Amino acid sequence: MASAPAHVPELVRATSVRQVRLVCGIILFSYVVSHLLNHALGNISVDAMEVGVYYHTAFWQFLPVAIVFYTAALTHMGLGIYALFQRRQFRWKTIEPLQLVLGLSIPALVMAHVIGVRLGQTLYGHQKLYPQELYLFFSSNRIWTMTTLLIIAWIHGCIGIYFWLRLKPFFARAAPYLLAAAVLTPTLALLGVYQGGRSVMVEADDGEWRTHNLTRRQLGTAAEAETLDRITGALTIGYFGLLGLALAARGVRALRERRGGMIALSYGNGKTVRVPKGLSVLEASLRHNLPHASVCGGRARCSTCRIRIIGDHGALPEPSQREAFVLARVGTADPSIRLACQLRPDCDLSFFQLFTPHTHSADGQTSTSTRIGQERYLVSLFVDMRGSTQLAEKRLPFDTVFIVNRFLGAVSQAVIEHGGQPNQFVGDGMLALFGLSADPQTACRQALKAASSIATHIDELNQLLSHDLREPIRFGIGIHGGEVIIGDIGYRDHIVFTALGDAVNVAARLQDMTKTLACEAIVSEEVRNTAGLADDALPQQEVAIRGRDEPMAVRVVADARKLSALVDRGALVAA
Repeated sequence: MASAPAHVPELVRATSVRQVRLVCGIILFSYVVSHLLNHALGNISVDAMEVGVYYHTAFWQFLPVAIVFYTAALTHMGLGIYALFQRRQFRWKTIEPLQLVLGLSIPALVMAHVIGVRLGQTLYGHQKLYPQELYLFFSSNRIWTMTTLLIIAWIHGCIGIYFWLRLKPFFARAAPYLLAAAVLTPTLALLGVYQGGRSVMVEADDGEWRTHNLTRRQLGTAAEAETLDRITGALTIGYFGLLGLALAARGVRALRERRGGMIALSYGNGKTVRVPKGLSVLEASLRHNLPHASVCGGRARCSTCRIRIIGDHGALPEPSQREAFVLARVGTADPSIRLACQLRPDCDLSFFQLFTPHTHSADGQTSTSTRIGQERYLVSLFVDMRGSTQLAEKRLPFDTVFIVNRFLGAVSQAVIEHGGQPNQFVGDGMLALFGLSADPQTACRQALKAASSIATHIDELNQLLSHDLREPIRFGIGIHGGEVIIGDIGYRDHIVFTALGDAVNVAARLQDMTKTLACEAIVSEEVRNTAGLADDALPQQEVAIRGRDEPMAVRVVADARKLSALVDRGALVAA
């Protein structure tokens, strides 16, 4: 428990205004889902709706839950107004502005309903339930207002959920089911309201039903209704006043920025634009329709908009806590690398983009997130051929290339056999990635089994080339897993799909250490633990990793061929 306070600063750095708005939105969306499912019970009967609303209100009006709910509602509304003020540039052909407009319209539409039901109950003890609400909706044609509200709230929430989940590895598989739920839920709810309202209007022809369901205790008096209407009108005017204030503040800010002067942004490819001080680099790209990768839409939830500053970066504003957190997550300690969505320069700036966009628009929305950049857990396996320099000294160049290609072919075959992807070939070495389509535990086990198969395949290659080799081909393997950024890296026609991050760098350095530790492979403790190998399966050692302050626990593998049996044994114990 003593270590808990130590995590608070990191938690604060990891939290942005957008994430607070997301959490509040999820709470509100949960309420909307619960409410719509309750409406859907109208397809059974009005009695079923009344039973459902009993449990619905019992949960959402439970005091701790109610406090969280109303806090989330007020916070979400306030942050929506702040987003209207703060956002300087939109791409109007995307759904992001639509989400903001829909979200800002919800409070104005829902005000009368919330005050009429919730405040009427609190002030006057009104007991408006489904029979009374359905009667009022259908008798006064308010049903169209509520239908509009329901559809707007649902679309707004679904867009927010899409923006949240689209970068998750499972989203592609879950998308068809989420789409089905997004269509069926409001459809069933609207049908339930229609069926329930029709039943109520039929029963309303009965005078006895009116006597029992349209009483003063349930609907209140005309004076009470007038008071609630005045409150609704005042709050609605106040809300539109806040929107007007936000728009006026935008105008004042734009005027001040123009008077504050213009700065020049040079993109490193000969393109230069002039923008007012205060715009972020990404907003400048959007304003001038310049391609700029940004998978998360400028929310500081990814690092695909990263830029490298050319020249002096000392005059730039310091990174915010959120920007510093994101850069630290991707292993970037270079002060010349910044997030374009967060950097708001106040002087001329030259830079180039680290991720090449594959679209003609600045938001990069038409490219797949995986090709532009995506953060996920991968296992990196580096393998290198030992003694290739001495090999080349004693052979013709084409003979050396032949042997190196046979080596890389044997390594690649082992990687592919166990679900990995050969990724980069650097001289006589190779980087392989595991986990592009598997969970972390499976990826770690695949990498360890691939290392075992590499040793076996190299044995076979040594035997095949024994007549031409003065000594057997040897190798070194480094394996480490962690969060990395995957995407297309390069320039113009020289673009490759690869992984960037601390986990990849560590795997490369572990491979280098196999020379000094005289072993065939070094496996990080992270991979050993995730794969489920026994703690005493491999000897442990602490090593110093360049760029890290603390030593790192690793497992030394003298004979890589034994790894496959250790993985099978660990899987059997886990089962």
